[in-house]
Amino acid sequence: MAQTSMGYPATLEIDYPARNLNRLTSFFRIFVSVPIAIILALVAGGGGQVGWGETGEKMRWMFGSGVGITFLALVLMLLFRQKYPRWWFDWNLALTRFSYRIATYLGLLRDEYPSTDEEQAVHIEIAYPNVEAQLGRGMPLVKWLLAIPHAIVLTLLGVAVIVGTIFSWFVILFTGNYPRELFDFVVGVMRWALRVDAYAVLLITDQYPPFSLS
Repeated sequence: MAQTSMGYPATLEIDYPARNLNRLTSFFRIFVSVPIAIILALVAGGGGQVGWGETGEKMRWMFGSGVGITFLALVLMLLFRQKYPRWWFDWNLALTRFSYRIATYLGLLRDEYPSTDEEQAVHIEIAYPNVEAQLGRGMPLVKWLLAIPHAIVLTLLGVAVIVGTIFSWFVILFTGNYPRELFDFVVGVMRWALRVDAYAVLLITDQYPPFSLS
């Protein structure tokens, strides 16, 4: 499968809550998230944090002793062997899904506690690339540079997301509902960030990410 059904080889959908959100856990969300955030930190390993700031909380590590996103080793593998080992892809995909479930929970979009392995309400699809046909050998060396405009825009959008999340926190406490327009906006920013991650960090495509929330 070279492309997802949405056209770009990385897609994200998050189900809007069908019931009122839990006001108590929403109030204490930053505290109840600590255990699962520690697990993510242990799995991802210590080292450089990478991310595009779409929620202010999404965590991504690329360095460490054989853990985290296998970025540097993958750059070398693509550059010299033009290969993307399937088990590296599966690991990167699983860790990406896990981190986005935690970001969804921290961002108050859902109140199911993040699972380490189940999809829950966060649906991420990333296509495994045909390396020889779809990935240029030297592209990993320049993608970080080409992604800078996205990083700038996403940083600005991330500020708006933080403000919107704080506003939504108050709304949830009083009504139990996450405003639908803000929900769609936050998910759109996360979707945008996922495409940039797929391009510049996961290195699964040379297709430049669109500047779009949809």
